[in-house]
Amino acid sequence: MNGSAAANLRRLYPEVAAGGFPHPDPTTGFYARINALLEPHFTVMDLGAGRGRQLLIDPGSWRTNLLSLKGKVARLIGVDVDDAVLSNPFLDEAHLIKPGEALPFADDSFDLIVADWVLEHVADPERFAAEARRVLKPGGWFCAKTPNRWGMIGLGANLVPNRLHVRLLARLQPERGEIDVFPTAYKLNSRRAIRRHFPATAWDDCSYINNGVPSYVQRSLLAMRLVLLYWRLTPQALHTLLNVFLRKR
Repeated sequence: MNGSAAANLRRLYPEVAAGGFPHPDPTTGFYARINALLEPHFTVMDLGAGRGRQLLIDPGSWRTNLLSLKGKVARLIGVDVDDAVLSNPFLDEAHLIKPGEALPFADDSFDLIVADWVLEHVADPERFAAEARRVLKPGGWFCAKTPNRWGMIGLGANLVPNRLHVRLLARLQPERGEIDVFPTAYKLNSRRAIRRHFPATAWDDCSYINNGVPSYVQRSLLAMRLVLLYWRLTPQALHTLLNVFLRKR
């Protein structure tokens, strides 16, 4: 985060001075809830683990300790379609799969699955949901954070062709490299899609929609204020983040 972006964040969220994060920070809230669900005997899958980008930003910090699940559970297994997962140092075990391929695990193998910024890339939600259910134990949790299809980020991403995402994100998030940009599908990014593919007959749904911070426009204080005003005036269904917490029955 550059100097102006950090200054704008502190101006709108003065509580950043007390711990280094704003109260609506989506990553902190999401991983705090995951940590509350963990048990030492759990086997956990990090689906879409990649190279551990979020954990490499500030190694050794409180934030890294919150996001890192290795050592908190019996086994942390990473899975991704990107071979970067094979060099991820924050996993006990890593698996490379092809897009749409079945997960290489037996039925009822996991106590919890984490899919952070993954659902927007899912091209076949029916198969994806079936595989998640297959490998989860009864009572196991599926936890995901993704842009809400009807929020500002989701609507914008759907309007911009995938071939232009790298160029656009280079302007909005210059610290994010091309290596970390992947094609999006937005087929599993709404409450309706979650209810359809993870039905109430098979899952307890504890999901919710909220807003984080206007990070994509953080270099402009005026733009941040306008986004916050827009969020204040729109119903929750149009907020930006979909936090999925599903328990297998």
